[in-house]
Amino acid sequence: MMKRRFQFNATRNGVQASDPNEEEVEWEMRPGGMLVQKRSDNSQLIAPPNLRIRVAYGAARYQISANSQSTFGELKKLLAVETGLEPGEQRLIFRGKDRENGEYLDTCGVKDRSKVILIEDPESKERRLIEMRRNAKIQAIHRLIDDVSAEVDRLAEQVCIIEKSIANGNKVAELQITTLIEMLMRQAVKLDSIPAEGDACAGKKDSEGKRVQKCVETLDVLKESNGKERVEAVVVTTKWETFESSPAVLTQWELFD
Repeated sequence: MMKRRFQFNATRNGVQASDPNEEEVEWEMRPGGMLVQKRSDNSQLIAPPNLRIRVAYGAARYQISANSQSTFGELKKLLAVETGLEPGEQRLIFRGKDRENGEYLDTCGVKDRSKVILIEDPESKERRLIEMRRNAKIQAIHRLIDDVSAEVDRLAEQVCIIEKSIANGNKVAELQITTLIEMLMRQAVKLDSIPAEGDACAGKKDSEGKRVQKCVETLDVLKESNGKERVEAVVVTTKWETFESSPAVLTQWELFD
């Protein structure tokens, strides 16, 4: 176990040199890489007591039971279960100082029913707010695409009805087909105005755009087919009369002498 000995002034960003009159503290590196205060050799001879620590987090109040030889980093893990705030997002203030993860509770003077103040790290809070706003925006975009999708479903049903009607030989009013195309194009314009935030939104938007395009192409074909006049082929059969050769007509001529 690596050991270091130096004077320190605990700060949020690490350990820095301080006034020589301040308490001299020895630090050691744990196998996991955490820098913690070095304890005296006889510190393990007596079983450490459990402390009831009062924690204030805004208007909320918590009472956490922790071993007196726990570190503030370990206390943060216990508080994460109670508050839902991840250890990396926490800052613990005791006796007016921002405590480092590797500092021991008892070494810093934490006793039974001592009060610790928990605040959320400003940078973490800002990141969380940005993420919340982004998620809210994505949800709003999904709702807009869902509204377009529901309208395209309704219009697609009408396209199927017209397609079946024309296939059965019925003529459909051209205005009906034209109006349906215009309604589909309005949905295409709505899709174009929706921002593609994230891969999921972009994929969903692209899928609906292809559906609209397919419906419009189908109607264009039906419109052309519907406009052609339907002329039924008429087969005219002409029966010709057949005349047989008439029998020879013998004309008897009188002979005049």
